[in-house]
Amino acid sequence: MSLGERLARIEADSIPAAVTERTKLSVLDLIGVGLAAHQRGLGVEGSAWAAEQGGSGGRLIGGKAGVAVAPAAAALANGMLCHALDFDDTHPESMSHTSTVVLPAALAVGQALGASGRDLLTALVVGTEVTARIGMVAPGAFHAKGFHPTSVCGVFGAVAGVATMRGFDAATTDRALGLAGSTSSGLWAFLEEGTATKPFHAGWAAHAGVVTASLADLGAAGPAGVLTNRFGTFDALLGIDAEEAVAAQLGDLGERWETLAVSIKPYPACHLVHAALQGGRSLLDQGATAETVTSIEAEVPETAIEIVLEPRVRKVRPSTPYEARFSLQYSLAAMLVEGSVGLDTYEPTAIADERVLGFADRIEATVGERGSERGPFFTSLMATLADGSSLRADVPHPSGTPGHPLDREAVLAKFHANADPVLGVARAEELAATALTLDELPAGQLDRLTPDPMETD
Repeated sequence: MSLGERLARIEADSIPAAVTERTKLSVLDLIGVGLAAHQRGLGVEGSAWAAEQGGSGGRLIGGKAGVAVAPAAAALANGMLCHALDFDDTHPESMSHTSTVVLPAALAVGQALGASGRDLLTALVVGTEVTARIGMVAPGAFHAKGFHPTSVCGVFGAVAGVATMRGFDAATTDRALGLAGSTSSGLWAFLEEGTATKPFHAGWAAHAGVVTASLADLGAAGPAGVLTNRFGTFDALLGIDAEEAVAAQLGDLGERWETLAVSIKPYPACHLVHAALQGGRSLLDQGATAETVTSIEAEVPETAIEIVLEPRVRKVRPSTPYEARFSLQYSLAAMLVEGSVGLDTYEPTAIADERVLGFADRIEATVGERGSERGPFFTSLMATLADGSSLRADVPHPSGTPGHPLDREAVLAKFHANADPVLGVARAEELAATALTLDELPAGQLDRLTPDPMETD
């Protein structure tokens, strides 16, 4: 059975209520994150480009009143915007960001089609399941080869979501997925210089999902076996035969729900530093201060070393805000010095604070075993104090991940912190109500998810 045939088995009525509710929280969270990025002028290059292209059907998050763009352009713009702060949700086992690819693609197409909220929710669940499962075929392997699974795997999720939204038959969906495989990409090269390239990965995957679906609908051909064929995704990018693993991950679509594992972030930084941040907060609660801690030893997953800890010289003194978001040393130091970490922590002035940078140089790391009790983002901290004593903080499942999920009220609080300054409290509350009752939204009303920002002088 092809992937297109498997996807056809997932219908709105077959999706459990818990999955629907979790998806609505992700919609709320992602739009709030996009609005916060818009306010700070981050990831907005895609929006500027989309506006230049013209077209109609799709709407930009943070866009001007009455301005619409082509769906593929809206998908790229909103994907970039929503990933710019690295504050969007993650599926931990696949280590991929799901919503920031699938939602921009499916929403833009849904707006153009005049679809309903229920249609959008179904498309989002389908796209999320596909993205997560493809990433789970070889967890961590794409990172090890220098590829970004959000882009590599996300493009298939974007296509799956768009195909569901457009009501494709299995053959058309398979052609679209096959075409998407040739766009499956995204390099970690940005880590070497701290450039804000990563948001483009999400935008490009969302964009490619819309484009390849349209091409397939016009008859363009792509191989149905693109994931497992010779020279397919896993063979070409990882050099592995993944046929059995792909079958195992995709064979129970519609029975096991990876959407329930999607993790909403409490901090605007790489998910691999979240456990360290939570551990740092625990050290403070135990009485530690930046002045009394002489050194910290962090035990982390192996994946974290190359992504958020090395090269050390750049991580302890990040040169750009984006590089700081991928520095465990800087982020943890900011927590110990300032007592909290938020959007302002990664502003240009903040990353030049010598108090934080000096503390960052006191942090070392070693690789720890994950074991059965730890999630993929675990961290344990050992702080040595000036008097020779020590404090420990062990965080096997950081807040927001499946072992410790954020509840509805926490997600709402995060949304309002992001959206209120852009929309005003009343309109932010209206948007929240729309997202949280998305399954009741009538056809033709999806533009309500992309309201215009407040006018400012």
